[in-house]
Amino acid sequence: MDRTFENKRTIITGATSGIGEGIARALYKRGAKLILSGRSQERGTALAGSLGSHAHFVQGDIKYAAANEALVQQAVAQFGGLDQVVLCAGQLGIGKVDELAIEDWENTMATNLNAVFYLLKYAIPEMIKAGRGSVVIIGSVAASHTFPNHPAYTASKAALPPLVKQIALDYGPSIRVNLVSPTQIETPLLHNSVKAFENPEDILKETAERLPMKRIGTPDDIAEAVMYLLSDAASWVTGTNLVVDGGFLAT
Repeated sequence: MDRTFENKRTIITGATSGIGEGIARALYKRGAKLILSGRSQERGTALAGSLGSHAHFVQGDIKYAAANEALVQQAVAQFGGLDQVVLCAGQLGIGKVDELAIEDWENTMATNLNAVFYLLKYAIPEMIKAGRGSVVIIGSVAASHTFPNHPAYTASKAALPPLVKQIALDYGPSIRVNLVSPTQIETPLLHNSVKAFENPEDILKETAERLPMKRIGTPDDIAEAVMYLLSDAASWVTGTNLVVDGGFLAT
């Protein structure tokens, strides 16, 4: 059995579906102890129960600073400290600038960008206490490639690559921080995203056909990239943006 992350105390946001759930399952299988974050108590409780006694769900909305502080407090209370953080929570905010509700803009920026700051503000000191830490943030190719009707999403994701570099500079060598940027992954978020088009199901089929790898990605594809960046195999990797896109940016 692979025990790469034996007893590694880890927070995962956006853990109750899609990429976050895939990462949670991959880390638990490799021996990590997990604090799982999400807004759905039902899904979170079910996920933690399906994993085992070293997985604990904390319900909350990470667009609020207090919810992020609570995650770190729970990691310390349950496990005595913190070693790793994976930030997966995301929101779309679909609509052109003149159509998008101000509340949707603010919520998207708060979830995709502000929450990264909030969680790391509280998490980094605990990882420094532990001696070292590793952080992976889930970004998007939308940081450098536009999609119709996604202004809040693209703006929030575009802020992440320079933020990751800044954190890597400020906190190395104690803390490594890296970004994984997917494109179309088979998740509820993807199906919500293509609603911005008039023909969403056709868009999904056409997208898969256009990709050099000829398929939509899966949460496991992203989880494996995250496993590498969190692990000691990437001990000299920090401040980078690993694009995992099935060749999307090559087209």
